[in-house]
Amino acid sequence: MKKIYLIVVLFVGLVSYAQQDAQYTQYMYNTMSVNPAYAGSRGVFSLSALHRSQWVGLDGAPETQTFNVNAPVSDKIGLGLSVVNDKIGPTSETFFDAMFSYSIETSRNGKLSFGIKGGLNLLNIDFDHLSRYQNEPTMIENNVNSKLSPNVGAGLYYHSDKFYVGMSVPNILETKYFDNESFSVAQEKMNFYFITGYVFDLSSSLKLKPAILTKLVSGAPLQVDVSANFTFNEKFTLGAAYRLDAAWSALAGFNINRGTMLGFAYDKEITELGNTSFNNGSFEILLRFELFNRYQKLLPPRYF
Repeated sequence: MKKIYLIVVLFVGLVSYAQQDAQYTQYMYNTMSVNPAYAGSRGVFSLSALHRSQWVGLDGAPETQTFNVNAPVSDKIGLGLSVVNDKIGPTSETFFDAMFSYSIETSRNGKLSFGIKGGLNLLNIDFDHLSRYQNEPTMIENNVNSKLSPNVGAGLYYHSDKFYVGMSVPNILETKYFDNESFSVAQEKMNFYFITGYVFDLSSSLKLKPAILTKLVSGAPLQVDVSANFTFNEKFTLGAAYRLDAAWSALAGFNINRGTMLGFAYDKEITELGNTSFNNGSFEILLRFELFNRYQKLLPPRYF
């Protein structure tokens, strides 16, 4: 049975791989990976790294690593760099992106940002690994194992001290891979994102932070993530999330100091795959580090 699931994962990886972008449970802290307009919006030099292991215990299951760095270079301009590595079965795809955002003040506390990005996508398929599970001599004989392609993206992002909302298309170009070499086709698809959230002050020491992320892509079900996090004394965060018809999640975070945050998430699948004995759920860990200078010490804390 475990091998059957492995073959299914490999088949999905080859035939429909790259239809959907990488998945995150801690999307509220990893917004720049899906929206270039977020670059520089925190007002400080910000560096973050995330690792996600999905369906732990299942051979060939997805793994994702992200690395983001961004900063404002003026009151209106923000710059960022992002690297995302997404692996499933014998396939891996790495995204290298440079981001630019331009912001305008819409109110005393609100800013609307327009963002664009450009970069390269590197797709690799390990046919030696794949050949153990299916017979595709054409691909192996041609030794086709990697493709490099350009891509661009765009987004809008509005935020105030308590509220944020954004829309984006991280990858606009729909590139096909290997369509002339074999029957297996991997194709980039446009993923449309909508994200929003708010911070409610329940007391002087307790805040509630609900958030929603919606992702739409042709050929796949609508994905909706709903989460609610409680922050205590601006130090500890605990919360829960639900991914429509897919998983329940638990989230936790700790602000080590003003500039360093550590976050964790665990997903429990509610699909048929989640009922298997060798699927131990999905795990995420996130680390964010920020640099403040003496002129920024009076900035209000940001929760997203």
